[in-house]
Amino acid sequence: MATHNRYSSSSPDAENTEKYVQERGFEPVDSHRAVHVEPQPGESLHRGLKSRHITMIAIGGAIGTGLIIGTGKALAQAGPGSIFISYTTVGFLVYLVMCALGEMATWLPIGAGFTGYATRYCDPALGFALGYTYWFKYIIVTPNQLTAGALIIQYWLPRDKVNPGVFIAVFWVTIVCINYFGIRFFGEFEFWLSTFKVIVIVGIIILSLVLALGGGPDHDRKGFRYWSDPGAFKEYIETGAAGRFLGFWSTMVTATFAYLGTELVGVTVGEAQNPRKTIPRAIKLTFYRILFFYCLSVLLLGMLVPYNSEDLAFANKASAGASASPFVVAVKLAGIKALPGIINGCILLFVFSASNSDLYIASRTLYGIACVGNAPAIFRRTDARGVPIYALGLSALFALLAFMNVADDSKVVFGYFFNLVTIFGLLTWISILVTHIYFVKARRAQNVPNSALAFTAPLGIWGSYGALAMCCLIALTKNFPVFVHSPDTYGDFDYKNFVTGYLGIPLYLIMIAGYKLVKRNKGIKPWEADLYSGKEAIDREEEEFLAEKARRNMARKGSVGKRGGWFYRTFVSWLF
Repeated sequence: MATHNRYSSSSPDAENTEKYVQERGFEPVDSHRAVHVEPQPGESLHRGLKSRHITMIAIGGAIGTGLIIGTGKALAQAGPGSIFISYTTVGFLVYLVMCALGEMATWLPIGAGFTGYATRYCDPALGFALGYTYWFKYIIVTPNQLTAGALIIQYWLPRDKVNPGVFIAVFWVTIVCINYFGIRFFGEFEFWLSTFKVIVIVGIIILSLVLALGGGPDHDRKGFRYWSDPGAFKEYIETGAAGRFLGFWSTMVTATFAYLGTELVGVTVGEAQNPRKTIPRAIKLTFYRILFFYCLSVLLLGMLVPYNSEDLAFANKASAGASASPFVVAVKLAGIKALPGIINGCILLFVFSASNSDLYIASRTLYGIACVGNAPAIFRRTDARGVPIYALGLSALFALLAFMNVADDSKVVFGYFFNLVTIFGLLTWISILVTHIYFVKARRAQNVPNSALAFTAPLGIWGSYGALAMCCLIALTKNFPVFVHSPDTYGDFDYKNFVTGYLGIPLYLIMIAGYKLVKRNKGIKPWEADLYSGKEAIDREEEEFLAEKARRNMARKGSVGKRGGWFYRTFVSWLF
């Protein structure tokens, strides 16, 4: 079989492919094994996301309430050493998932995203289950984000003065309008929101470093004092070494929840300009951002706040807002008074940005499901701006579930949905890794070398195997407290957390089995995987984009601009 260059637009000819298959005794390819629906007029997304949009959306999706608020619960439950190790470990796991996704996305950047990759390379049943699992995650998390925004505003306006439903309605209308105005408007809006997120996080990290070195009003140079007293590892459920390990393992779930959303780059590939350059760049920089934003911030947090702080215990009882952030606890302990309200406003923008991007992902995921024939064709219809309006409309209707939280008694029930979000997110990562493993096997079987790809995963197929094993382990043990009881709770079984924590797994398996039963399909063998459908058109788009970009660069050629661009790319762009 012929070797293809990096941006080859030609598929292997049928004669060579047939000869390759016959020589090895393979069965001929069944073109009906998987359904691939090519976009028709009125069904295509527009490539309106620029490089800066993609890179900022990538990091913006990874910075949210999981980092700003969720770390407080983890610190109080397990101690600073546990959260530093868990956030670092899961961060590396996320990087492997992103690299696996990036290798597939740069080979064939299609609107169906990783749902389409699973359908093409592994099994249509996996694509079906992955698509709906990911959609379920975002139609659950979007109303929760809207509710969190309304609760944050209660920091200034208590619910007895203004009903939270008012703010939920305002947020809902706003994010629907932002998504309806088209990908260019959405990309620009989310770019500036994500930029603000980065600035705030950098400010918090710098402030935390100053406070740790004694630069606060109390002039107390804390260093690693709290790692010694009360300690780096807190016992959880059990005592001794077993209790410290259980504490550490409980934070793995918190860290996983904090990182969920990083993979949303895989949803944007269908609307990205020059995806074979922008997607690898966003993924490569993810590693450095994880180290800087997550690992450094939780390390500094553990230096500023002891896990037995009464203020931290109060923060964990708070529902949302500044009072729930452990970084505000650090500011209070240092004696700074005016900052909590400011941080509360920043967190409000964090949550608003998250709800905006969550609705975007939900609509594009449903569009991707329809593109591979697993949802009614109406959901792949787009308007003149390239917006899948029917997919957006249905996803926006599910966001109205946020109004369930207007009543106090519904908050407890709806809160269990967060448990579902985590398991759905883990199942998404598992599916991406499985798809990448099959993709690599398909490339090898069809003689597509690494040199033909714009980006390859640094650790290759073995990195995906290791990450897959770790994801499966976390998914199966994420709700271990329901099985491990302390002496005073022995005999009680927390069935609510058990059901919400593991419901996603049987649902996922039932969708796979049900699809196979109804469609009576088999898995796709490596030599049968469709690596080329639609690639020629994408290659042609890329050539046209690069030619136009080269023409513009020649038109505005200037030494000053080059030096400025070099400075930005070298010293600033990794952050933004």
